Amino acid sequence: MLSVVDALRDQTGSPAGENTMSGSSVASILIVDDDRRNLMALQELLQGLGQNLVLADSGEEALRCVLKQEFAVILLDVRMPGVDGFETARLIRERQRSRHTPVIFVTAAPEDVASMFRGYEVGAVDYIVKPLIPEVLKSKVAVFIELYAKNAALVREIAEHEQTGARLRESEENLRALTARLRSVRIAREIHDELGQALTGLKMDLTWLSGKLPADEKPLLKKIKSMFRLIDETIRSVRKIASGLRPDLLDEVGLAAAIGWQARDFQLRTGIRCNVTLPPDSDGLDQERSTAVFRIFQEVLTNVARHANATRVDVFMRQDADTLTLEVQDNGRGITAAEMRGSKSLGLLGMRERVLLFSGKLDINGSRGRGTQVTVSLPLRSK
Repeated sequence: MLSVVDALRDQTGSPAGENTMSGSSVASILIVDDDRRNLMALQELLQGLGQNLVLADSGEEALRCVLKQEFAVILLDVRMPGVDGFETARLIRERQRSRHTPVIFVTAAPEDVASMFRGYEVGAVDYIVKPLIPEVLKSKVAVFIELYAKNAALVREIAEHEQTGARLRESEENLRALTARLRSVRIAREIHDELGQALTGLKMDLTWLSGKLPADEKPLLKKIKSMFRLIDETIRSVRKIASGLRPDLLDEVGLAAAIGWQARDFQLRTGIRCNVTLPPDSDGLDQERSTAVFRIFQEVLTNVARHANATRVDVFMRQDADTLTLEVQDNGRGITAAEMRGSKSLGLLGMRERVLLFSGKLDINGSRGRGTQVTVSLPLRSK
């Protein structure tokens, strides 16, 4: 079996990136002395600092403590049987995680120059000679506790900056995706407005032209008839693109009825039972908001059909004076946290984009084996 000294030697190559700073506001102080009375005396002296005091009665016990946790400062007796203070300090310093932990040597008698030089060589930052002066001891220890706290705060700040940077990069990716989507929407609108009008005008001109041709101009009349068919097909394509922006159903029956119709159609196509609770109407909702809610609902149903393995979907929509809320709950496998955090899913990204445009909220909660709930809340007016 390896001794604790061997175990510590095996860990001297630990990577620098491991956790080196506790998130706790209370620091730990390691007190090492083979004399139990000295341990108790030091503990009594330092109790008033309000920190976590850890006691070790040998060099090996001190090394075990260092393997388990980190310390703001170590008070280390020089002369101990077995692994003495010099060897203990050297092993502590060789380990990556504890290489910068300050070590204060405590000695019963003034050391000669050679011993003191050896102590500093193995990593001691100070010597304190017994009998101890309480004020001096507490003052020196307090300095290292303060340094430890500042280092811990710095580590947390660096971690927060890294998290902020990661969120910023994710936001930039989402913004690029949103820009691309909005560009496609703009192009589609231009096709609808400009090309649709041009095709309608062209059809009217052909109608006038066909009326002016003599009945015996069969080749020309046949060609015009073929052109009519081509124009009609092109107009249907334009309408399909326009419907992708705003379904005609919303203009004809309103949002509540459109969601009810979509749920019934979904149930017929998939066999997944839909229970729908809707308000009698959806007054006060402009075209852009009703389109966003309807498209989100369609995307949720698409995800249920593709991924949820559900047999039932409950749909609930309500509207008060300021907010419209849509809740969709399925009884499927439940979306995972990784899937919710993923920025690569165009479906989830699209839903977030639509809600973000109106300063709304999108909450997605999944529970394994109990399904997924999607809640959309949109303010009826711009904030």
